[in-house]
Amino acid sequence: MDPAVLAWLQAQLGTATDPADLQDRYTRLGAAKAVALEVLGERRARLLADPLQLTVNGVVTLDQSNNLTGLERQIASVEAATAPDDITDGTELVIAPLRRAHRWHR
Repeated sequence: MDPAVLAWLQAQLGTATDPADLQDRYTRLGAAKAVALEVLGERRARLLADPLQLTVNGVVTLDQSNNLTGLERQIASVEAATAPDDITDGTELVIAPLRRAHRWHR
């Protein structure tokens, strides 16, 4: 993962996100967008694991539904974004092994 990809990931996920974790995910997944979507998906799942609203009458009311909406918008934004490691000009990357040319002897 190069510095441009790390910077893009931190811009999407926040600078508090552990760079070593991002590197491990990038090595496993191979694409910056996949890393960002995986992290955001985990954040969304953690948020959904707890009740979105909690009210203790006359004491406190907690409402996490706006956080869920924000995460879903961020996921949609990342899906529509172009990551630094995306190939967007229609070019296809092909890796082919090199072989020694045959030399014909007479």
